[in-house]
Amino acid sequence: MVAFRTHIRRSALALMLVLLTTFAVLIHAGLSNLLHRHIDEELFALAQHEASRIEITTGTLTTLEDDEQQELREAARSTVVLNPNGTIIWKGAAVVVRPSLEAAVLANVQQGRTAYDTITTPNHESIRRISLPITRDGTVEYILQTESSLRIVQDALRLLRFLIGGLAAAMIGAAWLGSRWLARQALTPVDVLTATAEQISVPSLKTRVVLDAPYEEFARLARVFNAMLDRLHRVFEGQRQFVADAAHEIQTPLTVIKGTIEVALLKSRSADEYRDALVTNLGQIERLSTLTRSLLTLAQFSGDRPPVQLIPLELEPLVQDLVRELTVLAEDRKVQLTLETHPVPLVLGDHGRLTQLLINLLDNALAHTPPAGTVTLRLQHKNGQVVMEVEDTGPGIAPEHLPHLFERFYRGDHARDRGSGGTGLGLAIVKEIAEAHGGTVRASSILGKGTVFTFSLPPYRPSTVNSCAS
Repeated sequence: MVAFRTHIRRSALALMLVLLTTFAVLIHAGLSNLLHRHIDEELFALAQHEASRIEITTGTLTTLEDDEQQELREAARSTVVLNPNGTIIWKGAAVVVRPSLEAAVLANVQQGRTAYDTITTPNHESIRRISLPITRDGTVEYILQTESSLRIVQDALRLLRFLIGGLAAAMIGAAWLGSRWLARQALTPVDVLTATAEQISVPSLKTRVVLDAPYEEFARLARVFNAMLDRLHRVFEGQRQFVADAAHEIQTPLTVIKGTIEVALLKSRSADEYRDALVTNLGQIERLSTLTRSLLTLAQFSGDRPPVQLIPLELEPLVQDLVRELTVLAEDRKVQLTLETHPVPLVLGDHGRLTQLLINLLDNALAHTPPAGTVTLRLQHKNGQVVMEVEDTGPGIAPEHLPHLFERFYRGDHARDRGSGGTGLGLAIVKEIAEAHGGTVRASSILGKGTVFTFSLPPYRPSTVNSCAS
């Protein structure tokens, strides 16, 4: 696996190579085109000038004396005059005979178009040649050719390539060294985060990253990393406390069972005494079973997918059946259980889990309401939410205990004491079920007057659900 530092350097070098290559190609092509156009323009001007010095008449050159002919040849050293078929009929004094025009080029010239071509000599020198048609009455009568060496163009391009090559080598070296510095600067915060992460363990979750980074992205990464450590610290502390509380809760009934058995085995006892010991142990076992079921329920809700099956549900029949079933329990405790219902829309809910939530709230209210008291369950549509309230006329809960009611194993002085036989997990399960349904649960209380638990659910909206499902 390639290190990210090496990848950065390679990428920077590759990018520099691509940019330099593109720049070199464009500069070379542009300058070459510019120089060739300049040569062509000079050749055209020279050809026109030579054409004006050589007088052409119909069929023959103007008759001149030999001295005048020689003087003209000396003046037009590299000029050649051809007939329309491409045959030389006159040339300058220093003219070197070049290869004839290609058929396609000659055809263009015969049609009155000026043509340019490049010739390579035996000693590998490049020559630029122009073929200028000389017309009379729209007909090409002669073709004038002149040429110029491309050595200056080749020398200029060769120098340009040398300069670009040297510049490219220098820039690549600078890019290689600069990418090393850039990679070190960019990845130093990552090294700090890595070193901090390697030092982190469960006993040292309080370690935090101190990152003096000049870049906003790394400063934000450090903040997010520290926030993650904060969350992990809270989770581990919560798990540690949960395990400690669970062990303590399990230890109590086990201690009672063990003590009862040891006492029963100290000496022979009557059948009634053994029976009392078994009844005591059975109660403790039942308490252990209840605690275990609650712990399993909380474990299920701690996963990524809460154990609920949400379907459109009518709450009014559910609460009516539940109140009817719990009325017997309320009468045994000499507490009046009443139901107040109003028309409410459907909700997305799990029938079993919502029943469990309401049973926990109602059982908690019945357990802490004195005889002749009242527990009221209300169902109503309020502020766009489906709201269920469980109100009791018990002793109430002190304000300092209200923020902690839904914590696992939390017991307030009046709310959740072990003497009531609770596990301290009922309201924690209520909170998990409420949140799994997208709802909320809260408690309000006045000492000496009672407590109200309020559970709110969003109503069922078919269009929203269908769009989310699609």
